[in-house]
Amino acid sequence: MADLKKFDENPQQQLLEEIKGARCVMLGSPDHDQHMQPMAPQVDLDAGVIYFYSDNTSELGSTIMARPASVHMCHIEKDYQACVKGMLSPHNDPATIEKFWNPMVDAWYPGGKTDPKMLMLKFEPHDAAVWASDKSSIGFMFEVAKANIKGEMPDMGKSKEIQL
Repeated sequence: MADLKKFDENPQQQLLEEIKGARCVMLGSPDHDQHMQPMAPQVDLDAGVIYFYSDNTSELGSTIMARPASVHMCHIEKDYQACVKGMLSPHNDPATIEKFWNPMVDAWYPGGKTDPKMLMLKFEPHDAAVWASDKSSIGFMFEVAKANIKGEMPDMGKSKEIQL
């Protein structure tokens, strides 16, 4: 269940922490003919930036290398959802690559940290729409039943738009 107190007091921090805890998010492309794709986020909480290891020969990698652009990223968990808009650009800083390197990333790049296909992408979030709920499965069912009986909308949590 999402922490609604944190949602009210510091939704920006909560968003980054939720994304940091995610195995993957869906990352968009500025080319609207391309589908969003699952990517593993590497979150720098202090900088408020999200990095992704990518492949410079992929559609997304080659598109961003040609022109950094504003894209959307979606994060969906059971009790927390977000659609984030921000700038996506190449970022081949060796210190950043080293900071987030791990055995999982290593499995994708046979050439290691200097693999010629490896491309690090930097996502700088600008704004987001976020939704959070503190309802358990039973609480969810209760709200639906109550709404059906009373003829009103169920109380499933909170939502807001935030600047990052």
